[in-house]
Amino acid sequence: MKEYKTPFNSFIGGYYIDTKICDMIVQFFKDNKSKAGPGVSYDNNVSSVNKDKKDSTELCVSNTYIEQPFFQYRTALQSCLDEYVKKYNEAAACSHYDVESHYNLQHYAPGGGFKQWHHESTCKVSALRKLVFMTYLNNVPKGGTEFKYQKLITPCEKGLTVIWPAEFTHAHKGVISKDKEKYIVTGWFRYSER
Repeated sequence: MKEYKTPFNSFIGGYYIDTKICDMIVQFFKDNKSKAGPGVSYDNNVSSVNKDKKDSTELCVSNTYIEQPFFQYRTALQSCLDEYVKKYNEAAACSHYDVESHYNLQHYAPGGGFKQWHHESTCKVSALRKLVFMTYLNNVPKGGTEFKYQKLITPCEKGLTVIWPAEFTHAHKGVISKDKEKYIVTGWFRYSER
């Protein structure tokens, strides 16, 4: 599996999956857009739609849904996780990982994005999240993800799957493209309850 090189001490891993899977997921989103809704953000554990903070359209996928293209995606995602824990051995020392109950397909129109700094483990409900995953489904020059403390921007390249810790140490936000739309898959690995 081809790796996108990031500084080792960033604890951010990047790996490329087959771009054909990305194309199929984008088509799935387009075919099911009527089931999608506006993206939400959280303040003090309360969710709301606030396009000044997050401007997206989202479709949730259950972690038990394994019809195509999601069986292929989850297989590729597992390979990315395997590579990540080989690189950061201690990430594999405690438990097995499961994908949280759902993950999200997100579409950002030109000018849209997650515009504020945030991290993925902010309350009791999200406390079991240990790692975040995100796959860019299309190419958007100057449209990646900025990590605040690592002083790093991952590029929005089709197939690039990025994994990082869910904690405040990895606060991040989207790099907004004013003229290109962006599609991603994003979700969380949590410790398995088995």
